[in-house]
Amino acid sequence: MEPGRLRHRVVVEQSSRAGDAMGQAIETWTTFATVWGDIQPLRGRDFIAAQASNSEVTTKVIIRYLAGISPKWRLKYGAQVYQILEMINPGMKNVSLEFMCKETPQSAT
Repeated sequence: MEPGRLRHRVVVEQSSRAGDAMGQAIETWTTFATVWGDIQPLRGRDFIAAQASNSEVTTKVIIRYLAGISPKWRLKYGAQVYQILEMINPGMKNVSLEFMCKETPQSAT
């Protein structure tokens, strides 16, 4: 992994459910970690390959390996939120993690 490519400050957020005053369950997001990452919008050949496995994938995010992350969580870069669709540990070497993501509307934060 080339350290110079990890130039984006990515926030890994975990989901939790809590009850509001009326007893309704609401989903809240809290920061699990803030890490350096590489955000790559998919285009051309990469986009076609991603489409074969999941038609919603629009972005690939790469970070250094970090234990404990769940694919049910999400990633943020600035105001942009990325829903994790697939999480890959290349070669099972625990060196990096690749996330195949879908951008979510900015109002969903």
